[in-house]
This record gives sequence, C-alpha cells and structure tokens, in this order.
Amino acid sequence: MSNAPLNNETVHRVSFLDKASLHIPILKILQADGTTYENAVMPVIDQALAERIYDTCVFTRVLDERMLSAQRQGRISFYMTCTGEEASIIGSTAALDDGDVILAQYREHASLRYRGFTTEQFMNQMFSNEKDLGKGRQMPIHYGSNELNYQTISSPLATQIPQATGVAHAFKLQGKRNVAICYFGEGAASEGDFHAGLNMAAVLKSPTIFFCRNNGYAISTPTEEQFAGNGIASRGVGYGMHTIRVDGNDMLAVLAATQQARAYALEHNAPVLIEAMTYRLGAHSSSDDPSGYRSKEEEAKWEQHDPVKRFKLWMINKDWLNEKDDAAQYEHYREEVLNAVKVAEKVPLPHLDSLITDVLDKPTPALEKQLAELKQHIKKYPKSYPKSAGRI
Repeated sequence: MSNAPLNNETVHRVSFLDKASLHIPILKILQADGTTYENAVMPVIDQALAERIYDTCVFTRVLDERMLSAQRQGRISFYMTCTGEEASIIGSTAALDDGDVILAQYREHASLRYRGFTTEQFMNQMFSNEKDLGKGRQMPIHYGSNELNYQTISSPLATQIPQATGVAHAFKLQGKRNVAICYFGEGAASEGDFHAGLNMAAVLKSPTIFFCRNNGYAISTPTEEQFAGNGIASRGVGYGMHTIRVDGNDMLAVLAATQQARAYALEHNAPVLIEAMTYRLGAHSSSDDPSGYRSKEEEAKWEQHDPVKRFKLWMINKDWLNEKDDAAQYEHYREEVLNAVKVAEKVPLPHLDSLITDVLDKPTPALEKQLAELKQHIKKYPKSYPKSAGRI
C-alpha cells in the first residue's frame, strides 16, 4: 500500500501546526429560551417523538432524585445520576434504530429507559433481587438488556470502546443495516482503549458512532488537567473519521447530529465521532462530593443551560406541552418510582446456586466445591449475611 501523504500540499520552510490550527465549530440549534437559532437546520422530529423524548427526561430526573435519596437512606449501595446530561444521552438514542446496539459507560440509563426498560426492571437491578436480569451480580446502575440491545455495563473504564468497534464490524460483515453507538466521557478518552478502539474502527471502516460526553470533569479532574489538545473532537479528525462537536445540552442539536452520523456510518460503512459539550450537574456518584473541586457559582452558571428545561420550553412554544401536564407527569413518576422501590426491596435475593450458572455449560467440579464451601460458611455465620442469602 502507498504511504503517500493525505494531501498534495507542500511547503519549503518549517511550519508547525498547533491546536489553534484546527477550527472545530459547535452545532447549536436550540436556545435557552426554547426558541431556535435563525437559519438552524432542524432534525427529523414530530410531536410523538418529542413527547417520547420528554417523557424519558422526566422519568430520568425523577429516578435520579428518588434513587439518590434511597442510597442516602441505605436502601441501595450506590448510584450515579444523569442530571444535566439528558440531552446528550436521550437526544442521541432517539436518533437510533432499535436494532442498533448501545454500549454505555455508566451514566446512560436514560437511553435504556427510552428503549422501554420498565420501572420494575430498574428497581430489580438496583436492589439485586431474584428478578434482576443480571442475577444480582452487578453493582447498582450497571444495567444490561439483551432484549433492548443494551450491552451490560462494565466498571473498568473504556472497555466498551473497542468492543463497540467489534460489534459494528460484525454488523457490516453480516450485511445488517445497523450501527453500534458507544458512550464514554472525556476522562475515558485518556485510556488506551479509546485510541485502540478508534484506530481500529477507522482502519476497518466499522460503522460505529463514538459519542463522547465531555462534561468537564473526570470525577474531580478538570479537562485542563486531562489534556492540552483541542478537546476530543480533534482526535477523531486525527484518526481520519467524520467528526462533529455539538452543544450537549441542546436536545435538537444532538438529535440532528446523531441522525446524520448514523446515516453516514451506514452509507459509507465508516465510524463517526460526536463530542457533546455538556455538564454534570450532580456529583460524579453517590460517593463523590463535588464541592471539593468546583464552586457553587460554576454549578449555578450551568444550571441556566439545563437541557430538560430548554427542551420543555421548546415544546411549550410548539403547544405540545403545558405547565399543568408537565407537573402531573412529574408527580406520576414520583409515585410510580416510590411504589416500585417498596416492592423491589422486599423481593428475595437470587438463589445462591445462581452464582455458578451461566458461566460454563456445566459447572466444573471446582466451582461446585467452592459453592458447597460457601454454603457451609453461611450456615456457620448466618448473622453476617442477609436472611435471603440463606436460601441454600
């Protein structure tokens, strides 16, 4: 293969490039007051789609509010909110086909809700009870649903990025008209998996949408301490893929960008990188205190760009929503989530035997021996384990 340069331009004196040489505009369609920018090109959206998007926004806000409280009460062990990043997640998911596979990081539960994950399913996972699809083997918010094409969350950072390249490449080999979308934060883009995954996708021409939620912080580390380049979008260009930067708090901009990214990925069998500039309004997780690394003034500034409020005002301007119905929608989900919590926390834990199923076709003698030893241990120290763990 030729090692020819990517273009024919030559120079005859030393001329370095720097990050200022790469101009990356940011796509904006929706303003803070719910009106659109003049001459903005709208995404494909009708009232039914807008209502489905907003319903997902409301549910996610309520779920985050209720379950963070439940964690503080000791009812679940851990939680992470989506608050402030709903447009990035829901707007992009709404642009997909249900057959497209979602590989999420750990803050994209709104995308799962958009696909149809029920309130009961959310609760069963967070309480790790016997109805949990993951059989209680995962931390809370580490969801997965084969039915909804949402691959199970992994705690190790960025492992989903090269996996997404492989999923989309498999679609191409099978002749399927589907893509894989991979969500990650700008902090995860510092992992080696990011570079391996993007390079592999670009070289193999894998129809993958890499969606970076640049929310300004890798837990407590601000972006200026993470990298010196022009954000994450410049890296997509560096790997030779179609790239766009969008206002991640603008539901319409995210929807438009992802709709066109998907169309391009399918038409050209090639990856696309979307960098969504957003902000995490809540803590990184229930074990994080953001007051230690950012100011109240900073948070207040970003609250003025609340993506849910902005989209709500747009819908009100379209006469697709009113304040009374909006308030009723919030109240409905608050009651639904609270009732689901009360039910799910009383459901027994999975049977102990499920620990060694779904690993191999037939449990090995070594696994069976370990399970027997565990049962003896629980019988010896029953007070150290939940009562339902005694289902042996």
